[in-house]
Amino acid sequence: MTRAVEADYLVVGAGAMGMAFADAVIDHSDARVVMVDRRHGVGGHWLEAYPFVRLHQSSAFYGVASTLLGGGTLQSSGPEAGLQERATQPEITAYYARVLDRMVQTGRLEFFPNSDHVGERTIVSRISRDRFRVPESCRIVDARYLAPGIPAEQPPPFDVGDGARVLPVNDVVRLDEAPSEYVVVGSGKTATDTCIWLLARGVDPDSICWVRPRDPWMLNRARVQPDPAIFLGLAADIMQAAASSSTVEDLFLRMEDADVMMRIDPSVVPTMAKAPTLAGWELEQLRTIENVVRRGHIRRVDRGRLRFADGSVRVADDALVVHCAADGLKQPPLVPVWRPDVITLQPIRAGFPSFGAAVTGYVEATRTDDDDEKNRLCPPSNYGNSRADWARMFFRGTQATMSYSAEPDIKAWADGVALNPSRVPAGYPASPALDDARERLATHTTAGMARLAELGAPTDMQ
Repeated sequence: MTRAVEADYLVVGAGAMGMAFADAVIDHSDARVVMVDRRHGVGGHWLEAYPFVRLHQSSAFYGVASTLLGGGTLQSSGPEAGLQERATQPEITAYYARVLDRMVQTGRLEFFPNSDHVGERTIVSRISRDRFRVPESCRIVDARYLAPGIPAEQPPPFDVGDGARVLPVNDVVRLDEAPSEYVVVGSGKTATDTCIWLLARGVDPDSICWVRPRDPWMLNRARVQPDPAIFLGLAADIMQAAASSSTVEDLFLRMEDADVMMRIDPSVVPTMAKAPTLAGWELEQLRTIENVVRRGHIRRVDRGRLRFADGSVRVADDALVVHCAADGLKQPPLVPVWRPDVITLQPIRAGFPSFGAAVTGYVEATRTDDDDEKNRLCPPSNYGNSRADWARMFFRGTQATMSYSAEPDIKAWADGVALNPSRVPAGYPASPALDDARERLATHTTAGMARLAELGAPTDMQ
């Protein structure tokens, strides 16, 4: 038997983007929302993430528009004293549980955990096999189009021979006996976090072999802060660098000179640009690891040997290979956010998916215009991967910001939302740094945007 459930929206996926969309719709309309997720609770991949993970960006930039994640305070001690706090995994999952409670208490959200949307507006429980159906008038919201892959849920992307020790990053915290060598596989945030965690636990840098298929560019975390003068100064530096760049490589080198981008090895020019944030103290730690293997992706791990397309590398017989190589940032084709059959959540403001989903929810809740107008206000942006991808992402995200910010009500709402990195709250005091950032943005944005469009053109594969 199938039970009918009244709803105006069926949100498929209760991760960061699904939660941010639902929160905005509920707060700015009288709509009823049904949310479904295959996991046991809300929070998406955070429920399965490795235990020592933290947000790489400030807590204030993450979560939902109605509820600040954390206290919005600066760290008072430790190597990041003076920077905004960054939430841990337990803090993030507890936050989303509280946000869910708030939305449920409005009487306009119903959550179906451990369940799948099987099509035809039907939800099926993985636990009881109960079936539920929303009406034909209910809009489907795809909040899983960009759902990240995580090592805990995916096998390693290479073959594993008999006797080889391979673990996903989640299981490193449960080791009973230390190997003589750790092999960390991956170039992104998960791999850098793992190296930092191992070093903090006393592992000798010489006992770590780091397989980096590509070297990454990282954003300087000190420059990605909620302070308007700091963040707008970052944007101004990027536009100024772009306006003067001759190539996409030159763009990143100029951003490095401006203290925007960082690279782990000064002798290698990175080609990977997913660009999570990194702190200066982490950079110093990572540079102590000198055994770096740059031979592309591992094809196979055997006892005592890593095999690549062009040969192999010897490691200790008891080496522990730590799998950090899941695809955390997906690159599916961009599609219009609003289509007749589905609303597909994607980044709008480049690099800040929670805010993108929140502004999408606000526009959906406050606009009765047709979907073409909503798509004009909120064109989607891609994630970064290559350097050209990153240039394209920043260009598209800036275009979108200009588009929705031209609407007085959206701008007023966005300036009051901590998720919005470029907001200047009402009454925010003027300062020489803020004035300088605004002046440089006014001077360089037109030329910078034109150059970013050229550098990020799809034909540019650099």
